[in-house]
Amino acid sequence: MPENSTVKLPVTKVYATLSSNMADSLAIEEPLEIRLEYGETNQRQMQNISVTMRTPGNDAELAVGFLFTEGIITQLSDVTETGYSFITCAENKENVIQVSLKEGIIPQLKNTERNFYTTSSCGVCGKGSINAIRTVSPFSYSADDNLVSSELLHELPEILAEHQEIFVTTGGLHACALFDLSGKLLMVKEDVGRHNALDKLIGAALNQNILPLKQSVLLLSGRASFELVQKAAMAGITIIAAVGAPSSLAVQLAEEFNITLVGFLRNHRFNIYTAAHRIILPMQEITPKNQRNSL
Repeated sequence: MPENSTVKLPVTKVYATLSSNMADSLAIEEPLEIRLEYGETNQRQMQNISVTMRTPGNDAELAVGFLFTEGIITQLSDVTETGYSFITCAENKENVIQVSLKEGIIPQLKNTERNFYTTSSCGVCGKGSINAIRTVSPFSYSADDNLVSSELLHELPEILAEHQEIFVTTGGLHACALFDLSGKLLMVKEDVGRHNALDKLIGAALNQNILPLKQSVLLLSGRASFELVQKAAMAGITIIAAVGAPSSLAVQLAEEFNITLVGFLRNHRFNIYTAAHRIILPMQEITPKNQRNSL
């Protein structure tokens, strides 16, 4: 595992009626911009192809594999060199990777504008990288008095499981559910892609004219990524709970938008990563003794 693939962050750990502040390891999520250099010697062109969210490591393989599977190149021999780009800010240059093609190789770029996000001239640089790919929410994030209890959160995954109709028959779908602050299920959407499932849910809410969803809890059946937190922010959601782990960038974005982000919500456990003030916690704290007894 690459040294820069994880980061430790403070969290509030909750188990049944116990809670405590501890450190937790998260998979790092950062944007990688893929740039393509091609053309004749005296007429080389540079094009920004895509920004993808990834855990750092094996970036060269990721970039070349992406270009191949999208049909932009047809074979590895089309490529002469792959490396981090220095035609950008010196800081965080490892978030920009450049793939150079041989002279005479014409990349198939006709669909890139439709399929991929293209960055501005500066590319992906530190905090600016988040600004470059963040969609600005139309809803203001003013102070709110939304509160949910830890007991209510413990119940949500079971309610979601009971309403995952397609998952029961296929076992291969992601799901997201929307609850009100009392735990009433409002809607469930499923899809093979976690991002598609959330898009369906937000689209349904848009059709029902119930945005922003500030008085709601979003439950994700898997992990919480930057893109999912961003989509939730666009819909005005202030409480997100995920059965799986959040990434570091998801936590960063949730903190910025004052969104309560809960991860590992299963088996009467969960971690609170941001905006813990919206969760009514059990009074008893986890100690080394009762932590051992709870395992």
